[in-house]
Amino acid sequence: MTEVLLTHSYYQQLDPKLWNAKQPYPPLGTLYAAAYLRQKGHSVAVFDSMLSTGPEEWKKSLARYKPRYAVLFEDSFNYLSKMCLLRMRDAAFEMIAAAREQGCIVIVHGSDVTDHIREYLAKGAHYVLKGEGEFTLGQLLSALEQSQNGTPDLPGVICQENANLAIPPAPSVENPDLIPFPARDLIDMERYRDLWIKHHGYFSTNLVTSRGCPYGCNWCAKPIFGRRYHARSPANVVSEMISLRDEYTPDHFWFADDIFGLKKGWVKQFSELVNSHCLEIPFKCLLRADGVDESLASALKKAGCQTVWIGAESGSQKVLDVMDKGVTVEDTKKATRMLQSAGIDVGFFLQFGYPGEQWEDIFQTIRLVRECMPNDIGISVAYPLPGTPFYDRVQERLGERRNWIDSNDLLVLFDSEFDPEFYRLLHRFIHREYRARRAWRNLGKGNWRNLPALIRASILPFERFQLYRLRRRR
Repeated sequence: MTEVLLTHSYYQQLDPKLWNAKQPYPPLGTLYAAAYLRQKGHSVAVFDSMLSTGPEEWKKSLARYKPRYAVLFEDSFNYLSKMCLLRMRDAAFEMIAAAREQGCIVIVHGSDVTDHIREYLAKGAHYVLKGEGEFTLGQLLSALEQSQNGTPDLPGVICQENANLAIPPAPSVENPDLIPFPARDLIDMERYRDLWIKHHGYFSTNLVTSRGCPYGCNWCAKPIFGRRYHARSPANVVSEMISLRDEYTPDHFWFADDIFGLKKGWVKQFSELVNSHCLEIPFKCLLRADGVDESLASALKKAGCQTVWIGAESGSQKVLDVMDKGVTVEDTKKATRMLQSAGIDVGFFLQFGYPGEQWEDIFQTIRLVRECMPNDIGISVAYPLPGTPFYDRVQERLGERRNWIDSNDLLVLFDSEFDPEFYRLLHRFIHREYRARRAWRNLGKGNWRNLPALIRASILPFERFQLYRLRRRR
């Protein structure tokens, strides 16, 4: 019998877009919690939903391990967990019910849980953890072992008895070095390797160097870490990289931080340690455009950085200012030039449909992509999450649905400037035009493999006409 069975409710097979991409990453948040509990002497197992077919497998895991505690500890480093997709919420409710049927004490933690505490309690959870959860989870288990009666009086712990009170979140983990490396040995890492190798020819795995983000983009929800930023030491990160290299021999790393290397001098020290240990394994990370300079780009390249993703969001300064983004369009252009000059690929995250965005603003974003020609783009539409100024602004304009079903939904959930079909067509048009322009570039270099992209681009004039036709208010 296992004392604690940890899991999460993100099933990639329930998200067709991500499952078809075949780029799964282990649930770091769940594995951090497992590692911490094991360090405290608990008997721990993990059911990894990521590659599972659905909650039926969770029920089999419950029967196998017979845990006293069933803990749904969502991976807060997975941006899709922050988005609270409906299929995953339904899966979480089914998992809670199954654990209750097995007689488990059910503890839940995550972004969606924090936004819908009463709903999760009503579905059968005994305890909700609010804020960063590893230390609080350990304290809660100790309290429950010492006393079988009453409600543990702990910061960040909510149950039916105190659900009407204003319970503060648990204190943040100010020194992430104190938490042991994620317990990857408790999941089947070879399944991840096999999928990556089969579909991409290399194996990528993930790690994080920090927690949280101190910036104030008003559409960004921060239910777990708040508006704080705590970084691991470069030495601690490099130690984990050495461990991963020796144990799993990855070909590539994905640093899943909200912002990589934000502390002054961090990247330089990290790069020097990577070089000294011959750890120049290709990686990708996320940076703010206004934090990039030539010395940073150079240090990243020396450390093995292959790709940097930037939250460009919009080519309209007006939209960026309304978002409280705190960067300029020129910041994005300069960062792109410096990174590409250093030999680092650049990806743009773009966001359409923010309140007040007009056709002129959309065209400025299209023009930004044409001018900068990043190496990749990712497009979404404005997505209001509880607890953000953006959500408060559009709350009265929201329909019955408040969340996407899966990550390919792309439905504008509020009464926006244009029809929902306009944004779906815009998404398709920008991707096709971008790929056509890159294909023309590569064709000039004798790369005929891009010819299919050019053939598909032949419908661009029709799609452009459709966009103009739909360019109207609802």
